[in-house]
Amino acid sequence: MTAPTSKPTVTEREARQVAEAAREQDWRKPSFAKELFLGRFRLDLIHPHPLPADEDAQRGEEFLAKLRDFCETRIDSARIERDARIPDEVIDGLKELGALGMKIDTKYGGLGLTQVYYNKALALVGSANPAIGALLSAHQSIGVPQPLKLFGTQEQKDTFLPRCARTDISAFLLTEPDVGSDPARLATTAVPDGDDYILDGVKLWTTNGVVADLLVVMARVPKSEGHKGGITAFVVEAASEGVTVENRNAFMGLRGLENGVTRLHRVRVPAAHRIGPEGAGLKIALTTLNTGRLSLPAMCVGAGKWCLKIAREWSGVREQWGKPVAHHEAVGSKISFIAATTFALEAVVDLSSQMADEDRNDIRIEAALAKLYGSEMSWLMADELVQIRGGRGFETAASLAARGERPVPAEQMLRDLRINRIFEGSTEIMHLLIAREAVDAHLSVAGDLIDPEKSLSDKAKAGANAGVFYAKWLPKLVAGPGQLPASYNQFKREVDLSGHLRYVERHARKLARSTFYAMSRWQGRMETKQGFLGRIVDIGAELFAMSAACVRAELLRSQGDHGREAYQLADAFCRQSRIRVEELFGRLWTNTDDIDRKVVKGVLAGTYEWLEQGIVDPSGDGPWIADATPGPSERENVHRPIR
Repeated sequence: MTAPTSKPTVTEREARQVAEAAREQDWRKPSFAKELFLGRFRLDLIHPHPLPADEDAQRGEEFLAKLRDFCETRIDSARIERDARIPDEVIDGLKELGALGMKIDTKYGGLGLTQVYYNKALALVGSANPAIGALLSAHQSIGVPQPLKLFGTQEQKDTFLPRCARTDISAFLLTEPDVGSDPARLATTAVPDGDDYILDGVKLWTTNGVVADLLVVMARVPKSEGHKGGITAFVVEAASEGVTVENRNAFMGLRGLENGVTRLHRVRVPAAHRIGPEGAGLKIALTTLNTGRLSLPAMCVGAGKWCLKIAREWSGVREQWGKPVAHHEAVGSKISFIAATTFALEAVVDLSSQMADEDRNDIRIEAALAKLYGSEMSWLMADELVQIRGGRGFETAASLAARGERPVPAEQMLRDLRINRIFEGSTEIMHLLIAREAVDAHLSVAGDLIDPEKSLSDKAKAGANAGVFYAKWLPKLVAGPGQLPASYNQFKREVDLSGHLRYVERHARKLARSTFYAMSRWQGRMETKQGFLGRIVDIGAELFAMSAACVRAELLRSQGDHGREAYQLADAFCRQSRIRVEELFGRLWTNTDDIDRKVVKGVLAGTYEWLEQGIVDPSGDGPWIADATPGPSERENVHRPIR
């Protein structure tokens, strides 16, 4: 049986339909962030701040103590950066420690940590070396364990989870050379053949793929008699005949990352290794990422903490014009930004993680906001640290050490963090994903009104439903607790945070009004207004972060754990955040989006090609996108399982 070799040709509408079908359609549990975008500030969903059970906290703290000792004594980050590889003995040590099974249930040999402590562990190990954090995260957050936990059969769990908990590294294979955030064009096929499937295709940027023992592979099953078809998930043994790792990729950062190109040629996979039904692959991937996305911002928290430590130590020692640079306002404002933002980002991640553990709320938007906000803000914090360090920030740690100074890898941190704005959903894709969820309530009641394919009767029915919904919803956006001076006074201490929560409540309503106005104005063209949608999401991210920061400050105060200082940091963050919110609201309607589109058309048409004169291009020759035609591999297999 031969596999089809032609790439799927899909229209923009078909691509959107594939993505829409993969979404979780229902909201069976409350969502703080969803309510926020609808103009409803549901503080009761996050305050009092949820806490882990005592036994979960004890188990988590015990593991963190062991992991800290391992990080301090067994991980040489400079060596990993120098050799561009995590030593095998480090990975073996992590296996012995049980770090491969942090999120796997104890009955399968895992540690059974909560999401909160799993994320704390990633922040810790990621601060020792981000490539190790990426290895553990890719293995457990999007690799084999999480999809099987949510969608696997009992037989699959019994077979694979004990291996993943202690010995086997897993990887997730979705992206292809010509397929990124548009999975409708997925070209890898899985053709049914008796009780098996035959997989053919090429996968790109397979984090852990070079050293993996088990793979989660997304492939397209052709529709045929007895087969629904569609994008489907499979567990594949990396040592299977026909699996070839053709290249170990190298990047500007995360130099120890075992990321490659994997070719699948007539790889036979038992039907028993299919995860879920045919056609459910994208839904499985997106559902897995609902909480899996929290691992990345967790490591961003660790980065923020390190940036704060270095900024504090360096700025107190380095003197200019008769005093430490920290006391110069231009530098001090950067330190304040790093401290306040680190506090808020930790608040966002811990709150979202604890809500994930309790499973009382739907956190798909919260997790996505945490990923978006964490990746953007940690990059800014690292950039500010490099600026504070000056020329030493641009100098490598090895060079600093060679001339006798402390080897602070500030430039490496900047390089390592840059990928976070791209993988597991780029900032641009996260904006669209979150925006889609944010307007879900509107599309549910009025979507047929703006759908050109709907009949007049469907539009009339939608109009009636929309009228009922908006008649109840719109009046509630006029006034609320944010206009009452005594609201949220439980947050009024020596430092007063109540005003910030009133601000969040008022601006949540303003955000909802702005979204409604935009939908009324642009209707079916709303999905093309990506600049507007991005700003809407960014405002929501700031409001969520402000809320989380205030709630965390009150939690720490109630526990007698640096409460006064926490209130100060929350206050500083909220004041900084409010400035960003005001700017974003202004840019909703005053921006350069229209002229930008005209310039882009001109650039692509070659209108401004004269502007490129006076340079040479050192890029070299070669195709922009590598050929991914299915077939046998003609390259050496660089797969390197660690045993």
